[in-house]
Amino acid sequence: MVSFSCDNLCLEGILTFPDETGRVPGVVLCHPHPLYGGDMFNGVIVQVTSALIELGFATLAFNFRGTGRSEGKHDRGVGEVADALSAVDYLSRQERVNRNLVGIAGYSFGAGIALDAVETSHNIGAVATVACPLPPLNDMLLHHINRPKLFVQGDTDYLIPIDLFRFLIQRFKHPKYIEVLEGADHTISGYEVRVGQLIANFFNRTLVL
Repeated sequence: MVSFSCDNLCLEGILTFPDETGRVPGVVLCHPHPLYGGDMFNGVIVQVTSALIELGFATLAFNFRGTGRSEGKHDRGVGEVADALSAVDYLSRQERVNRNLVGIAGYSFGAGIALDAVETSHNIGAVATVACPLPPLNDMLLHHINRPKLFVQGDTDYLIPIDLFRFLIQRFKHPKYIEVLEGADHTISGYEVRVGQLIANFFNRTLVL
């Protein structure tokens, strides 16, 4: 377990390194909505972490403010973007991490936070989202992100019809990649390993030169 600060709050996280020596790329992982049980131990986050480690990435999964042992209280997506940016900064400052090869990924609520973080910071090289909610996908400011983007979505997600998802994704600038999971709903239950592989392979293509 590690800790880092944001807005004078102490946030907890899990920092993991691969067996490789030398500097490695890194990815920050943002968990789903904390008011609905989401935290850094979420199954999707755990599987993405495992897949990234296997491909030689460092990872930082962390709890947003007010979640687990992280200080503060839930801030309805505002302070959580600051949390994510602080996590990126913390990971980038690790001696074993190549600060020029850092990405961010998020699931559900965390997917929207990840997109907002990329729009805010130029220090994030790529972003991957899983089951991203409707509001971030419909945000015109986010459509202009010009760094590589991966959108993983279940075709039976009850929060956003798949046809609407495909329509909104058309608005995002390239480079962008879309993976639709047949039969998967918003929980991604049963698809965690597949999602981990998709995200790890995406960052391996887009971050690693």
